[in-house]
Amino acid sequence: MKWGLILAGLAAALLAGCGSSGTDMTNSGAETDASGSGSVLVLGASSLTEAVGEYAESFAGADVRTSFAGSDQLAAQIRQGAPADLFLSADTDYPAELFKAGLLEKPRVFAANELVIAVPADSDLASLSDLSRPGTKIVIGDPSVPVGAYTRTVLERLPAARREAILANVRSEEPEVSSVIAKVEQGAADAGFVYATDAKSAGDAVKSVAIPTGLQPEVAYAGAVVADSGNAEAAGEFLDGLITGGGAEDLRRAGFLPPP
Repeated sequence: MKWGLILAGLAAALLAGCGSSGTDMTNSGAETDASGSGSVLVLGASSLTEAVGEYAESFAGADVRTSFAGSDQLAAQIRQGAPADLFLSADTDYPAELFKAGLLEKPRVFAANELVIAVPADSDLASLSDLSRPGTKIVIGDPSVPVGAYTRTVLERLPAARREAILANVRSEEPEVSSVIAKVEQGAADAGFVYATDAKSAGDAVKSVAIPTGLQPEVAYAGAVVADSGNAEAAGEFLDGLITGGGAEDLRRAGFLPPP
């Protein structure tokens, strides 16, 4: 009888051991599994939502979690010490500033884009000049976000009279490009300055009006590993893949251009 109880106890102990998850917590709060791959939190510009989201699902180096918003909002989170492993910005300025402050490792450009004017599919607006028509409802990005800064670069290259006429038609300045394209899709705006990739992802709801080459800003996306990342190696591998790997392929399919 006693041997039966002892054997039963040993069996229960062995079963309990097999059910262990094998996880622990790093000093940054990121989970690390038995293989050491862990998890990676990626903070990405909202225009990257589709492409980076797809890449995150297929990335084999770690369990990837993503959070998308305006680049300025994400940069502010990093400055405030919010936990993160990788920052992907729709410009090079925010990563450069955070690198200078010691909050990021050296930034790397991983993609490029173009600015276009998104209009409803049935719109008769066909050129940048058409945006100066009185009564045209235009939506642009806030100057603090890259898409807003790029838009102002375009407008600053126009003759003063045309620039002022277009600015007079601006009805709102949005905190991220996803809000700009949403207002055009919903019919709340006649036109919005967005990235070519956002207009493409909107499908048949909108059409793109090209901005002349001479007025185009240089739209470059830069990424960098967060200095106090708990999983810097995997975060770096994820960024590598956006430059030359599966992530780069996802970016091209979404309409992003190779790094300049």
